[in-house]
Amino acid sequence: MGTASFDHHFGISARVSEISKNLSPKLDFSSVKFPSRVEYCGLYLSPSSAVCSSSKEWRGQANAVDESGEVATPILDTIESPKHLKNLSSKELKQLAVEMRSELSTVMSKSKKAFKASLAVVELTVAIHYVFRSPVDKILWDVEEHTYPHKLITGRRSLVKMHRQTTELSDSTRRSVSIYDPIGAGHGCNSISAGLGMAVARDIKGQRERVVAVISNETTMAGQVYEAMGNAGYLDSNMIVILNDSRNSLHPKLEEAPETPINPLSTTLSKIQSSIFFRRFRELAKVLTKRIGRGMHEWAAKVDEYARGLLGPPGSTLFEELGLYYIGPVDGHNIEDLICVLKEVSSLDSSGPVLVHVITREDQFVEVERDQTPEVSNPLQEGIVDRRTLTDFFVEALVSEAERDDTVVAVHAGMGMEASLELFKNSFPDRFFDVGMAEQHAVTFSAGLSCGGLKPFCIIPSTFLQRAYDQVVHDVDRQKIPVRFVISSAGLVGSNGPTHCGAFDITFMSCLPNMVVMAPSDEVELVHMVATAAQIDDRPVCFRYPRGAVSRISNALRYGVPIELGKGRVLVEGKDIALLGYGSMVQNCLRAQSLLSKLGVEVTVADARFCKPLDIKLVRELCKNHSFLITIEEGSIGGFGSHVAQFLSLDGQLDAGIKWRPITLPDAYIERASPQVQLAQAGLSGNHIAATALSLLGRTREALLLMC
Repeated sequence: MGTASFDHHFGISARVSEISKNLSPKLDFSSVKFPSRVEYCGLYLSPSSAVCSSSKEWRGQANAVDESGEVATPILDTIESPKHLKNLSSKELKQLAVEMRSELSTVMSKSKKAFKASLAVVELTVAIHYVFRSPVDKILWDVEEHTYPHKLITGRRSLVKMHRQTTELSDSTRRSVSIYDPIGAGHGCNSISAGLGMAVARDIKGQRERVVAVISNETTMAGQVYEAMGNAGYLDSNMIVILNDSRNSLHPKLEEAPETPINPLSTTLSKIQSSIFFRRFRELAKVLTKRIGRGMHEWAAKVDEYARGLLGPPGSTLFEELGLYYIGPVDGHNIEDLICVLKEVSSLDSSGPVLVHVITREDQFVEVERDQTPEVSNPLQEGIVDRRTLTDFFVEALVSEAERDDTVVAVHAGMGMEASLELFKNSFPDRFFDVGMAEQHAVTFSAGLSCGGLKPFCIIPSTFLQRAYDQVVHDVDRQKIPVRFVISSAGLVGSNGPTHCGAFDITFMSCLPNMVVMAPSDEVELVHMVATAAQIDDRPVCFRYPRGAVSRISNALRYGVPIELGKGRVLVEGKDIALLGYGSMVQNCLRAQSLLSKLGVEVTVADARFCKPLDIKLVRELCKNHSFLITIEEGSIGGFGSHVAQFLSLDGQLDAGIKWRPITLPDAYIERASPQVQLAQAGLSGNHIAATALSLLGRTREALLLMC
């Protein structure tokens, strides 16, 4: 079913697109009849495509939905690769963008995946693939959240639509998955560095393909971007950087943040700046002024920079100083302007690095309401009534500590901020610092706060803490500065897959000589560990907790009680086998104990609490009273189990006959899936733990039955 054409007095309009040259001639959209029951979805408001027009009229397009709930996408249905865009008219490209946004919005309404950022870059994606010749030309995306329009038109539409039924979608922005991805998109800020490397390799081999790196203004908070830009300016290799500016500002009130205007003058100037004539004239002026000498070249360069700085938005001269030719701003929702500028930029063979500043609006589109319930990562969490997360309990405990101690401050880094942190931010606005995707800065900033006499809690998701490891080592641990690292989203993260999986923090934090490493088994222990961290003033400390809702809410604790350092606890006592769990895996140990008790196996379940310092007294007790010991952790090889093994070996426990088995995350990246499926794939479910115990006891048949 096509999109009907109608107009209404308040300015909302919709129209039927012309038939693409790629469409089957059997399709006839000259007359469209709607069924008696028809729904409309995906109402998107946007300014008129004629940016130069002074009209304030806003237009919208409504896409017909048939009774099956599918949005009609006649043009998108014909796009199997970017080459199919080449024959589309300007009007058809606009309609294609409408169809892509409608489909993404439909998927977004039924998925927990964040598609909102992708809705803003639809026109930009269409323009890029219309102008450049992917996969010959290399198009690099910085963050995966922007890549879903790219996937729709590069043969992965079925994978994107799969989000409606399942979370089992691999990280499909990887070289091994698609020829249209020259390098994988991860946390951000890698695209310029990788693109520059590809550009230099191209030049050395004498090839001519274009290299395009798309970054966002969230990315520009990270230092690697400026390192790459500075090197690109020095090497002067021909590459294009597109800055997608969607006003993801760190300003506490977005409406007060500076906004880059888009108007007829700015659009005209951008087209002039990108034109072949202007840029060749500029290059000729450089050559002439160098020949004249007497400082003429330096004087002319300063005049050029000053004039372009006056005409451009604030901050544009920064890119010029780094050596990138700045063009912009360009309306990121006007396909004609985008194509015009990108064609001009791509037309010169030797122009050096260019930055095209594109303005988009994430909040311009009406987002379909969707369930924001956090994913559950523990098998015990079935039938949840209360949807509070561990982050909720952490923030409440931190607020309580801050009320008692005015030196407690919070520093947050990473991509986005959990809503729970707003409680601390609102309670203590002068003691909360969100630095965005600047994890390295966050760590050293926290070290400075600590040296200044404050008690910083540095809150960084596990996967993002990896980016700041050098600062953790040299600016904190080596100097024994008491920074309190709060490692959120630790372990498996369901549909976010390996990009956001926190698999390695136990290993890389516990190998540091001065670091206290601990993990709570539940929300009560988490509150106690906040109090414990607040009391440690002579060394750094970290504790981790997973993403997801809490299964059984205990009596709410307002204030925690500091735990004795290196002190674990026994939860259940048995005689046959001992399970020593670390962090959230203690809950799975309890589930395994419940299963084994029904089979007549008496199990001891212990909560280690600390990876470092390890409770060696507890480990000795478990070895003394049991013949079998299993350690369980939701982390990579080299973490908690390795510390236990080191002690068992040095203490002679292995010589004494104790049989020890570690259960860790496998030595592989676990792809997207539901949390329960991921736990099963990792061998960390209660059934897997119980089966491992039965195998040690020689009851192999029963172990196999548990896995069926």
